[in-house]
Amino acid sequence: MSVHILNHPLLQHKLCILRDKETGTRDFRTTVSEVAMLMCYEATRDLTTRPVTVETPVGTAHCQAIAGKKIAVVPILRAGLGMVDGVLSLIPSAKVGHIGLYRDPDTLEPVEYYCKMPPDIAERDILIVDPMLATGGSASAAIQFMKNYGCKNIKMMNILAAPEGVKRLEEDHPDVEFYVAALDDHLIALGYIVPGLGDAGDRIFGTK
Repeated sequence: MSVHILNHPLLQHKLCILRDKETGTRDFRTTVSEVAMLMCYEATRDLTTRPVTVETPVGTAHCQAIAGKKIAVVPILRAGLGMVDGVLSLIPSAKVGHIGLYRDPDTLEPVEYYCKMPPDIAERDILIVDPMLATGGSASAAIQFMKNYGCKNIKMMNILAAPEGVKRLEEDHPDVEFYVAALDDHLIALGYIVPGLGDAGDRIFGTK
């Protein structure tokens, strides 16, 4: 697995806003979307292009266009929904699948409760999004779901990650590219990332 820690100054600045416990729901939600857009820019850097010729108002231009790649963004519910609009702002033609997982409070392992994908999902490049990579259980399960659908090119995009989650994905899915804005210190017993930013889902949707 290739781990890409993105250190763009704009990303790091917006990460400060997300970490701040005083940031309200509206600003938190907006910033998550903006971070997702900036991360998507980096995660799609390897898209192939093809030469095209277009007529401008003053002449002919030889340009490069995306070479017919079909992409799907797959949020892990519910917090992953906060990253979808940011990705779609860059790739409006992308289809959206959904994976619903919750973490068992005793075992901390993921339990599936919902999964809905576009019919041509196996033909698409997949970008799985979730703000937090903590134990790595949900991310690993989500990646495996996409592999079970026949998907070949899968990338994982998280805003924050704990070393424990990265280690889990390295062991379970060494073939997957992983993008993160920051690698934090550790997990506490309840599975929260330290220093982290709290519960991303609650802060996005104002439920705590």
